[in-house]
Amino acid sequence: MQKLTATAVKQTKPRESSYKMTDGGGLFLLVKPQGKYWRYDYRFAGKRKTLALGVYPDVSLADARKSHLIAREQIAAGIDPSEAKKIKRMTKNLVSSDSFEAIAREWFNQKMSSMSDGHKKRTMRILEKDLFPSLGSRPVSNITAPEVLAVLTKIESRTVDIAHRAKQTAGLVFRYAIATGRCNNDPARDLSGALKTKKKKHLASITDPNEVGALMSAINSYLGTPIVKTALALSAYLFQRPGEIRHMEWSEINWDDNRWEIPAHKMKMKREHIVPLSSQAKALLSELHGLTGRGMYVFSSARGASRPLSENGVRAALRTMGYGNDTMTPHGFRAMARTILDEVLNFRPDWIEHQLACQVEVPDVQAYKHTNHLSGRRHMMQAWADYLDYLVESSGGTASFRVRPKYRDTN
Repeated sequence: MQKLTATAVKQTKPRESSYKMTDGGGLFLLVKPQGKYWRYDYRFAGKRKTLALGVYPDVSLADARKSHLIAREQIAAGIDPSEAKKIKRMTKNLVSSDSFEAIAREWFNQKMSSMSDGHKKRTMRILEKDLFPSLGSRPVSNITAPEVLAVLTKIESRTVDIAHRAKQTAGLVFRYAIATGRCNNDPARDLSGALKTKKKKHLASITDPNEVGALMSAINSYLGTPIVKTALALSAYLFQRPGEIRHMEWSEINWDDNRWEIPAHKMKMKREHIVPLSSQAKALLSELHGLTGRGMYVFSSARGASRPLSENGVRAALRTMGYGNDTMTPHGFRAMARTILDEVLNFRPDWIEHQLACQVEVPDVQAYKHTNHLSGRRHMMQAWADYLDYLVESSGGTASFRVRPKYRDTN
């Protein structure tokens, strides 16, 4: 019998009905109108069977012959090739349920639901772009520290920061796998010190009073949408985290007590936080209420009232005003307030840190209350707003502004 050739297989054309081209030993190419398929006819335990060996051209003639030889060896050893293939497929499915990717997605769905949309997107991007391609199909219990290091080193060649984030994310997945009984150790934990040290990232900020005055003048003159303009102004007046500003809801505004009450689940420190509203901040909110007050978010997205302002909204506005990432960032309003409230206006550092919602040194962490120093903080927030307005009116001068002493807290 004449053997098939690669050229003959390639040039074979489909007909109206299926037909076979044999290669010998039960191996043949089944040519159908819709494609070409490798098959192996054999007998096992007195029964005639057919084993599928793949689709041409994904499986070449040489590949089909190799698979055919393996199947014949299995028969000689008393193994049914069809059953062996079925068992292999079932085993693969069992392993895949304990694969790094399967467990990572399970962890993500279980543990990341309460995180911000931005954090969830960044985490999933690291998983899908950096970790799954190399580790995704691997059984989580078989992954070793050198394997993880090889993946992280590749990421590190692009950016050290992402490599550290990927290591942290992988560690969370491994620890989840340990907790759920799928593996016994966290190989990422063994890589302490294996990556280059991250350079401390300082977010650009303006802290010189003259430059702050110019910034506030630029915000007042901003020609963008009222929503973005108000978000810019309140970023300066309230100096909360950019994500907290963007996700501000009308239901959180206490108009009677002149304060913004942020629930614990939205805060980085997972504690309820009160932001006293200066008369300037309240006026801005009152004006914006006529535009977005019927929706959930104070700063609603241009894509719909059910979504908050995009993560890039304030940053893009700053760029439009001439402030790039190396000059001023949305997060920079916090450093601006912290520096000037302490060094220029002489407010107590613990009041400032409380208002920034940072970790404050207290004798008993359980004693921390969101109302701590509230009277003093209310006074500080009004003084801060007055000072920002003064900088605009005086073109950044400070000589005639009354600098207050460091207050004693009577609250």
